[in-house]
Amino acid sequence: MGAHAGGHVLRKREYDEDDVRVRPGKGSRPRTRLRPAHEEAVEGFVIAVDRGRITCLIGPNIPALPPLVDGEAPIPRRRGKDAAVVVAMKARELGRKGIVVGDLVALVGDVSGRPDTLARIVRREARRSMLRRSADDNDEVERPIVANADQLVIVTALADPEPRPRMIDRMLVAAFDADIEPLLCLTKADLASPDSLVAQYEPLGVPYLVVERGGDLGEVRDHLVNRVSVLVGHSGVGKSTLVNALVPTAERAVSDVNAVTGRGRHTSTSAVALELPEGGWIIDTPGVRSFGLGHVEMENVLVAFPDLNEATVNCPKGCNHLGDDCALNAFVAEGHAEPARLESLRRLLLSREGNAED
Repeated sequence: MGAHAGGHVLRKREYDEDDVRVRPGKGSRPRTRLRPAHEEAVEGFVIAVDRGRITCLIGPNIPALPPLVDGEAPIPRRRGKDAAVVVAMKARELGRKGIVVGDLVALVGDVSGRPDTLARIVRREARRSMLRRSADDNDEVERPIVANADQLVIVTALADPEPRPRMIDRMLVAAFDADIEPLLCLTKADLASPDSLVAQYEPLGVPYLVVERGGDLGEVRDHLVNRVSVLVGHSGVGKSTLVNALVPTAERAVSDVNAVTGRGRHTSTSAVALELPEGGWIIDTPGVRSFGLGHVEMENVLVAFPDLNEATVNCPKGCNHLGDDCALNAFVAEGHAEPARLESLRRLLLSREGNAED
């Protein structure tokens, strides 16, 4: 993907829960920056979060930790020898740090995984990516969805329900913003041809897969093996059916969607990480009806278009790259880039302007 090629991208500093300062009340013990090293802590991979209870997997098959940042002091890290599913809660020392599915954490306490045991999460490791959305386009508050995914699989049906290109566009913007590689997975190809939808995204260079109901999933597995992939899509597109076929033990609930309204019961109510038999992980997410982009900056969309981005330096101040005075018009007219690329960029930029997603 051109979005990820060539050099480092300067981005606005990302804020998290650590940036919120809370004034201690009277009688509170003074806080200290000294924290225990927890040398006995075991690495864990968060596979589910439910009302303060965090389910983690420990053992040799969890994803690798991201490399340490230059200058960062080494932290004791110990990987469990045997696989176990451990229920944990956040330790007080984590403060306001949130935990989401896909996070890599350090656990202490009872990590045996026995029933009625509870471990403590004492550290959240650095995240290499974070997929977010906002409640709507006017809300800049980010809602974390999944951490540490390196591939966003956008699942959409070719019929029953009909494709929603605006929703696809929004998810692509979220992928570019998070620096996660996108992959289109077009389901129910036995009901409709994928050609027209594929043609819309060909100028973007987004890879795609076409799946028939009950068909062979070999190509899908090839794209997922040894990666951490998050699956997103609105209700009824066949996402849960796909997950159940890829991971037979998943038992994700499936229901029908109204053919007229395109709406259906949200069969997956929470995100969950599932290990693939061939190696790698898929993170199934609840079906969504909207995907707010209030937190996404225009510059992070432009990064996905390096062939156009360089020309924006000639744009007037405050240019939204949608008007007649945009320098990209002349740049494309002079043959420096394909018109279809500019059209795709503007379609994605427009997807940030309002809530219409159909």
